[in-house]
Amino acid sequence: MRVIVGCEFSQVVTRAFRDKGHEAYSCDLLPTEGNPAWHFQEDILELLKRERFDLAIFHPPCTHLAVSGARWFKDKTDEQINALEFVGKLLASPPPKIALENPISIISSKIRKPDQVIQPWMFGHGETKATCLWLKDLPKLMPTHKKNDLFLAEEPEEREARIHMMPPGPNRWKERSRTFTGIAKAMADQWGAL
Repeated sequence: MRVIVGCEFSQVVTRAFRDKGHEAYSCDLLPTEGNPAWHFQEDILELLKRERFDLAIFHPPCTHLAVSGARWFKDKTDEQINALEFVGKLLASPPPKIALENPISIISSKIRKPDQVIQPWMFGHGETKATCLWLKDLPKLMPTHKKNDLFLAEEPEEREARIHMMPPGPNRWKERSRTFTGIAKAMADQWGAL
């Protein structure tokens, strides 16, 4: 299957699909932290005009969308309009199978409600971070762990609220945007098998 992971510089999801034998690429305006041979450093919408993919997984920036920043919404009307237009274009893009991921956000009220809300603990990471999935021709992700399995987190530091306790700094947004490896593996295992 030919897979594109849009707005992903880390290649966490891309690697999970490549590990399963798929032709998977990442695309972001930023350079990749992974293998540049499998990365398009450009606007995802421009890439989708000339390349065809069977599955697209999009991680659009949540800066102007996430309700965690609601106190600043009144000061960023134009940014929100642009962010919502971007999300709408991603959801209407050509790939036949699409997943769009974002935290709890205004996408739910301005575009449509998510098909699923997942948590990292459902996939082996001992944290809570509600993540919404908007799906097109894809089944909901089946959890790989139960809440009582929190102690099974792959990495000890992920047993704590890494995302919520992260100190301010220039790379905070980058670290908070990474997909958990357990979620990426579940995507590759479940959606890659379709």
